[in-house]
Amino acid sequence: MTKFNELNLNPKVLKAIEEAGYETPTPIQEGAIPAALEGRDVLGIAQTGTGKTASFTLPMITLLARGRARARMPRSLVLCPTRELAAQVAENFDTYAKHLKLTKALLIGGVSFKEQDALIDRGVDVLIATPGRLLDHFERGKLLLTGVQIMVVDEADRMLDMGFIPDIERIFSLTPFTRQTLFFSATMAPEIERITDTFLSAPTRVEVARQATASETIEQGVVMFKGGRRDREASQKRNVLRALIDAEGEKCTNAIIFCNRKTDVDICAKSLKKYGYDAAAIHGDLDQSQRTKTLDGFRDGSLRLLVASDVAARGLDVPSVSHVINFDVPGHPEDYVHRIGRTGRAGREGKAITICSSRDEKALAAVEKLIQKEIPRLNNPIEADDSKADTPKTENQHKAADTKKSDRRKSEPRTEREPRKDREPRKDRESRKDKESKGRGRRDDRGPAVVGMGDHLPSFIALSFDERRAG
Repeated sequence: MTKFNELNLNPKVLKAIEEAGYETPTPIQEGAIPAALEGRDVLGIAQTGTGKTASFTLPMITLLARGRARARMPRSLVLCPTRELAAQVAENFDTYAKHLKLTKALLIGGVSFKEQDALIDRGVDVLIATPGRLLDHFERGKLLLTGVQIMVVDEADRMLDMGFIPDIERIFSLTPFTRQTLFFSATMAPEIERITDTFLSAPTRVEVARQATASETIEQGVVMFKGGRRDREASQKRNVLRALIDAEGEKCTNAIIFCNRKTDVDICAKSLKKYGYDAAAIHGDLDQSQRTKTLDGFRDGSLRLLVASDVAARGLDVPSVSHVINFDVPGHPEDYVHRIGRTGRAGREGKAITICSSRDEKALAAVEKLIQKEIPRLNNPIEADDSKADTPKTENQHKAADTKKSDRRKSEPRTEREPRKDREPRKDRESRKDKESKGRGRRDDRGPAVVGMGDHLPSFIALSFDERRAG
């Protein structure tokens, strides 16, 4: 079995590795590090959680051990799709380069430009950045990429999903043609292959697992959920989530719960906290300081449940996550692999549970097709009584209900209705109505009834015919 001391790494790097407690490289590290140290381009394809970060930070630190950075001209560049992943790479750099006098700068959103400009002005050996913030600094004239010797693209398939490919191509064009490129991805979509064919020169391909496969140490399962009325489905689904967490009991020491939409992340986290669960949300719309605080709490164990969007799927490096729960089936099958890869890391055992509603069955089929295996079905931990009650009745069910009502009426003895005490007897009521109808239109306050025209008869009408002729 290969040891780290057999990979020709810098002695000071080996000392840091030993202090970190690592002895044996992972397959991706064993394949990528020697080729990178030889100055060759590397195309690494491996599932998440296999040690890809160390496979490029270790040779990069060794190669940069000699030399000195110049102001505004970093010697190496690491591109990451998310702030969390960039921060993770920066932590790895600090761990492995602590015995060497190398400098770094982290360029991510949510942090002051002024602070980042000050670091770049002093000169950095390693620049770790997200594509958008890197180009912001370049366009402001604060950064030159003509001195980049080593360029690393991490999680390239996630870059594709997030729409960063045009930015990546532009950044490539700003770096020297003679640079060394280390390119890592969990999957190889056609667009990714096009970029590698364009920008990598005769790369060493290191593929340690079938594309988009989940670790064998992860126990997978799916709960098929069928809600009732549409306006209650989301609430019933959250009931299932809480029941799943309760069913796992003490085995669920901590868990990441993934939702497809940011709004659902917030709703789900608030719902869990309402019912007494230790939970917090993390997604791209939160302030960077809040995201950092939440992640730190999850890493140090003070936070048990982390409700996250896919932004966090690639940026979390917590070795001991016991469970991953997919509240929603991801829209892209590849995201399923990245999500569940947050558990079962470094050979540990983990469990991944997915809640699949009726509308998500096609997405689940796509996931199973990608990983080339059927995910075992689990029993729903709660009986959905509410959903049964809310389900609309069929025509046959309506007929059966009407028949039952009819039979019940026939079997019940008829009882004579008792007259209401405050009700007027029927005979008196009819007599009063007849009187009212006969006298309708007459008003008693005007005196006796008028016959004919009464006193208002015009005088010419009272004259006889002869008298009228004479007049």
